[in-house]
Amino acid sequence: MSKLIAVWGSPNSGKTCFAIKLAQCIYEKYSASVLMLSTDYETPTLPILFPNTKADELFSIGVPLSKTDIVGHEVVKSIVTVKGKMNLGFLGYKDSENKFTYPSYDDKKAKALLTVLKGLVDFVIVDCTSSLSNILSTTAVEQADTVIRLATPDLKSISYFSSQLPLYADPKYKTEQHIVVLNTTEKEVFMPVEEAKAHFKNISFILPYCKTLRKQNIDGDLLKAITDKRYIGTLRMIAEKVV
Repeated sequence: MSKLIAVWGSPNSGKTCFAIKLAQCIYEKYSASVLMLSTDYETPTLPILFPNTKADELFSIGVPLSKTDIVGHEVVKSIVTVKGKMNLGFLGYKDSENKFTYPSYDDKKAKALLTVLKGLVDFVIVDCTSSLSNILSTTAVEQADTVIRLATPDLKSISYFSSQLPLYADPKYKTEQHIVVLNTTEKEVFMPVEEAKAHFKNISFILPYCKTLRKQNIDGDLLKAITDKRYIGTLRMIAEKVV
């Protein structure tokens, strides 16, 4: 039975990088078929993931979403794959696209898309935007089998959740069931990790700072493997929890 995993969190909490690495981890550790869907049309992810790929070799999730009905073969056409890893695919928006590039859609169509994706692979990982005003993000959080909530050990993240979590008190968001991960996106020595742990209280995992991941993000090499044992060890524990 396929699973839908939504990754949501505060701004700049490393949601996209984490979703990519989680998708790769599950694909490799469990020999599973995995799709990662990025919902962001303000900062499209595909150009970040595939910076050296020609525009006409990338495909947009906006195309199947603009159709009257969501059908499998149209969605498959929009999947971008990595050479040698045909069971690991990525979906998102292309360079220069935004919310006005395609016709608007409702939550029913978003649900239809997620249903189709679950019918294609073992695991669907959705990289949600911080603002759940994004219909695809909201629907993913509502429909997900598991929601991983990313926070960072800083005042901005604390302020964000203090402000935004009350907006998602509706039981459909299942906030009490979220797996909370504290993502150390900067060097630990500069970040109040212990203070943040005391504030968030229900943290399940702490992702350590990974210099390699930071460099990959800067260089546009996020699809490369990471050998940092501490980071990989924690990522595998998270993968085991959600799988």
